[in-house]
Amino acid sequence: MSVILLEAVGALALLVFIVWWTMFAGRKGGERPDDHER
Repeated sequence: MSVILLEAVGALALLVFIVWWTMFAGRKGGERPDDHER
């Protein structure tokens, strides 16, 4: 049971890391400031 729980936690951590990496990679300071509203 603990092995399955450990694997589920590891998969969730990997998913969160991938989402965080794709959102903030390559941007200094995180999100872009919204200079121009359309």
